[in-house]
Amino acid sequence: MPNQSVPPRVSGPTPVGPVFSAIFPTLSIPSHHRPAAIPDRVALNEILDDVEAPVEWSEEDIVFLHWRLLAEVSCLADPATPLEEIFDTLRWVFSEREKDGLPFSFVSCLYVVGCSPLSPIAYCGRVDAEEIRDRIRHNLKSWLDASLERFPDWVRDAVISNPAWVAARLARNPQWINEQVKRISAQGDLFA
Repeated sequence: MPNQSVPPRVSGPTPVGPVFSAIFPTLSIPSHHRPAAIPDRVALNEILDDVEAPVEWSEEDIVFLHWRLLAEVSCLADPATPLEEIFDTLRWVFSEREKDGLPFSFVSCLYVVGCSPLSPIAYCGRVDAEEIRDRIRHNLKSWLDASLERFPDWVRDAVISNPAWVAARLARNPQWINEQVKRISAQGDLFA
């Protein structure tokens, strides 16, 4: 039996094309299918919300957590994803390169999910994180356009012209846009 503690030798990162849909299935083909072994969000929240019982993390649990973090990237393609979550995910994916080696960084999650025999996806080896980032960058405009269609023009203009300002407001108050939309509809737009 092969020693699973020793990772297989890989000369370089695996090209992203064949593994992109395995790691991010909803980015290539929209699907709401969940493998049976993956607990739903309600079951996961019940486990994590129980403050009385200490959480015992197995290696499989840790690999699953890496996979779950990567699964959040697929929410970028969903127009119903809240803007705050979009900004949080983008900050994580495009964080400073110095953070790439830290536990649970985007690059670390790609490595763990791609190389672990306990991963919920088939083994694909090291994946080129920059190629994944390039694919996200390439699709980002269309995803943001689809997400922003549900908002009034002033919100779209604010996100396009000053995304950092909007992200800062949402970080302080996730309901900021809803409150502003409600306030403007009650008062009427003074500049319309």
